[in-house]
Amino acid sequence: MPASTLRPVDPRVSYYNVAPTDLKMRAVELPGLTSVHVKDLFPIPESPITAASPDAMREIIRAKTVETLARVNLDRVRPNDSINILTSHHGYSIYGGHAYAEMIRTLRDEIERRTGAKNIRLRAGVGLRFRETEEYIEKFGLNEYFHGKAEGIAPVDRGVAIETEIGRLYGIAKAYDARWVVHAHNNDIRELHYHRQLGRLFKPFAMSYATIETRSSYHQSTGPRMANLLPRLIWESEYVQKRYLFGCMLQVGPEGIMGVDANADLVAQDKEFCKLNLRWYGKLLTLLGAIDQAIIILDYPGPIPYTTAGGILFGNFLNANVDEFDLRKVTPFTRYTDMLYPDVKPLVSDVLTPPNPAIKAVVLNYCSKGYPGTFFPKQMPVLAVGAQAKLLAEDEQNGEFMNYAVEIDSLPKAVNFCRNFAKTDNILVFDGAVGGFNVSEPLAELMHRLAPEISTTVDEELMPMWLKQRGIAH
Repeated sequence: MPASTLRPVDPRVSYYNVAPTDLKMRAVELPGLTSVHVKDLFPIPESPITAASPDAMREIIRAKTVETLARVNLDRVRPNDSINILTSHHGYSIYGGHAYAEMIRTLRDEIERRTGAKNIRLRAGVGLRFRETEEYIEKFGLNEYFHGKAEGIAPVDRGVAIETEIGRLYGIAKAYDARWVVHAHNNDIRELHYHRQLGRLFKPFAMSYATIETRSSYHQSTGPRMANLLPRLIWESEYVQKRYLFGCMLQVGPEGIMGVDANADLVAQDKEFCKLNLRWYGKLLTLLGAIDQAIIILDYPGPIPYTTAGGILFGNFLNANVDEFDLRKVTPFTRYTDMLYPDVKPLVSDVLTPPNPAIKAVVLNYCSKGYPGTFFPKQMPVLAVGAQAKLLAEDEQNGEFMNYAVEIDSLPKAVNFCRNFAKTDNILVFDGAVGGFNVSEPLAELMHRLAPEISTTVDEELMPMWLKQRGIAH
């Protein structure tokens, strides 16, 4: 790997990815790439956790988890009680997943130490790739750690009725088959187009811990204003509240893992993380939205929109030309709705037509199958490199994907072709880099040139507006 670039995430063995041996080249090996560090663009008071080794990092995460749990009252838990630690699949992929896994291990150990309870289970919720959390459980040795009580749960599993203020919704029965539940999550911005940083920490209650009927009502049936109510109403239900112990969140930012936070009051916890996320991600997303043209290279073992770098997803960049923190804006939720269902009339005619016009081409060097995304090559130029093309051609959820994408045999050839027809040398790579982005030199120069003005605009105009819209003091 060139010294001028950030290290990409390691490839992983998965049913949903090409074999690491079939990945012939990583994007960072392309000539002319350099890195842009978030701390050089937008310094913040907080520093990410750094450690000399993976073992040292795990020790720090363990210590921080123990420290924050000391502020949580566990007196209600009796030694014979059962406890489900509820987790979400995305957490296991954030910055390699090791910090999230260690937080979960520590939760198990501390709950047992402080309460005497032995029947502590892990429930790992998943989206559309039903084997994914089983792979993570195996990767991190969690079934052994939980003494055979770690299990993946999927939205097609048996449901349980949960009565809410708007009627009956459905959780996954195995998520709630314990006396107590602990909500182990993170503040990663992920699907900003849905939650708009309103109730972000509640989301798994309608996603990772819910059946497909409720999950789909969040994704497809309601726009974000309504969708944001569903997970909160589930959490506020009598059924959940009589089981809910606390939430423990892995704090993540564009520069890396920031810490751990536990709180029995999820409403207060969500409000605090809202402020943090606006400060940690606001300037960076605004900067990305100012990029007027770019070739995107996806080089990360996740589904197309969930490929990531610098704490930002390609899914975020897909909507980056719209300020998704500004609640006055018509939500870019309509982008995904229109892309999935192109014959459906948009909520607002001729507004926010997908996708971000800055995206001139997308090169798929390495990404997962198992996400319905044929709309991507239908609406933008997409080139799939080598074995990646075969993987997508055989994807159960994308039977027509390669009817619209172009197969190409090498990454350099794909990039050269894109440069010629897109007429830009701006390259932005989503490869799991921590602390920044791997980009072409012209794009690096542009980002550094734009950063000072954007920093001022966010500090003086946008941040006060974002906070006021959410009823938070500046």
